[in-house]
Parts: sequence; structure tokens; C-alpha cells
Amino acid sequence: MSQSPSPTPGEVTQLIRAARAGDDRAVDRLFPLVYEELRRMARRHIGREHGPLTLNPTDLVHEAYFKLAGSVPDAADRAHFLAIAARAMRQVLVDRARQRRAQKRGGGAAVVTLSEAHGGPGDLDAADLLALDAALDSLDERQRQVVEARFFGGLEEREIAELLGVTTRTVQRDWVKARAWLYRELYGDRRSETS
Repeated sequence: MSQSPSPTPGEVTQLIRAARAGDDRAVDRLFPLVYEELRRMARRHIGREHGPLTLNPTDLVHEAYFKLAGSVPDAADRAHFLAIAARAMRQVLVDRARQRRAQKRGGGAAVVTLSEAHGGPGDLDAADLLALDAALDSLDERQRQVVEARFFGGLEEREIAELLGVTTRTVQRDWVKARAWLYRELYGDRRSETS
């Protein structure tokens, strides 16, 4: 009976608001409440990583935490916080990919798809992840947020819609548009080279 009930979104949102108001203790109470959810997000990505594991879910959460430390007060609510966490995890994974690529000193064109077959960034090798990261920075802001929240954060369309203040259908359209744009961005040069 020592197991405590899972936190309600209201609890997390209240702690975020308290942190925004300057309560340092709220930040200390916030992370334990969302820690398991962050680990689930990290496990989805790390569990699908190909090749030798360079990062475990706990390490990914901890590294993302360090990136989040300055951003937590900027979150408006639980969904917004999870989106910020997804972006921090993206940054950690991209940093790791850069390190691996620098060690290999490899080059070449990247092959990246955001098809439904890809569960997340763990399915991509270092070069692919770096190419995706560069392309994401060129996307429309809302479409980038949809891709980060869905692909890197594992959030559902409903959660993303709530976070962005749009309808689920808008999130679906943004996802389709972003995937098409990223495909053209990442494969455009390759098609012209083979012709």
C-alpha cells in the first residue's frame, strides 16, 4: 500500500505555475511526479536504437533534465512541459549523434523517413538524425512542434492539439504536411543526383 496514486495533470500544472512564480521547491516536487512518464518517453526511443546502445533511458532523462532546468518555468501546463521535455530529448539525441558521427568521420547522404513504420528517433542512425534535426529547424514553427511532440516525445494527437491550442484534425494535417515537406527536403537532392 506504499504505492502512491499517479499524479493528476492538475497537480503537475499547479507545480509548474508555482515554479513560474519563483517557488524553487515546486521544481523539486515536479520532477518526481513526471519522472516515470519521461522515462517511458525515453524507453520508447532508446529501446528501438540500432547497433550498440550509447544511452539508456535513465541517462536520456537525466541529460534532458539538465537541458530542462532553465526551461521548466516557461511551461504553461503538463502537456507543454512534456513538449519541452520532448525537445530536450531531441537535443540530447542529436548531440549524441553528432558525437558518434564525429568519431566515425563519415559522410554521405542521409536517408530519413517519418513513416508510420518509424516509432521514433531510436530508429535512425546518427547521420539520419542529424539530417532530420537540420530539416526540422527549417519547418514552420507549429509543424516543427507537432513533429517534436509526436516523433520525439511520443505524445498523442489529442495531447498535441491541447498543447498547441488547435484541433486534433489540425495536428493531423500538420503531421502530414511536415512529413511531406521533410521528405522533399531530405530526398530532393538525392532524386536529382540519380537522374
